[in-house]
Parts: sequence; structure tokens; C-alpha cells
Amino acid sequence: MRRKIEKSGAEWQAELTPEQYRVTRQKGTEPPFSGDCRVTTEHGIYHCTCCHAPLFENEHKFDAGCGWPSFDRPFTPQCVEENHDDSAGMQRTEVICARCDAHLGHVFPDGPTETTGLRYCINSLAIEFHAGE
Repeated sequence: MRRKIEKSGAEWQAELTPEQYRVTRQKGTEPPFSGDCRVTTEHGIYHCTCCHAPLFENEHKFDAGCGWPSFDRPFTPQCVEENHDDSAGMQRTEVICARCDAHLGHVFPDGPTETTGLRYCINSLAIEFHAGE
């Protein structure tokens, strides 16, 4: 694993849009169905908006109907970290980028039972798709 990327809030703000900064650096959530949730057969990898680390493969994306891009597993187990999150009056598991600590979303145990049974519910503002990788 590469070294952690550490930047000040001002450095992140200079590199990200205000909404990307709110979601990834301030643990925000975008409105449901505001990003690209479409499932396609196109091959590619979703990378972290902040540090460009590979996070999810398109072939593991599925339509959960929840309004956010959903995946049944990360690109590698080491590319994300999971933290207990009891904000908003709920018990959840937060998913962050292992390289830069960007807030990505949450993981839930209600994914496809024929694969991992997990649903990585990810903010579209936290990821960018690179086709053909």
C-alpha cells in the first residue's frame, strides 16, 4: 500500500468542488438519485475523487434501487477501510479510502446473496469512472 496522503482542508478545498469537499472531507451525503447509478456492462474501475486510488470495479456494481451507486465488494480488501458510525441516530459502517481517508459512503449487509451479501453504498461525488481499465 502506498503512503497515506495527508493534506490540509485548504489544500483539499483547492482541488475539489464544494460538493465533493462536503461529501468526501466532511462526511456528507449527496441526495439520492443525484449521481450516476446506472449499471452498464462497460469494463472499468471507479477511482477515489480525491487521490485517484482504484476503489471499485464496474463489474461488481449493481442496481440496489437506493439512489446511490452500489457495489458488492471493493477493488481489493486493502483499498478501503471501515469504521463504526453512529451519526444520524443510526448504527452503520462507514467506508473510507484507505489512501486518503476520503468518506465514500457506507456498507450494509443487504447486498446480493449470490455474491458477497454486501452493499457498498457509495456517493457518486466520491468516485470517478475510468473506462477500459
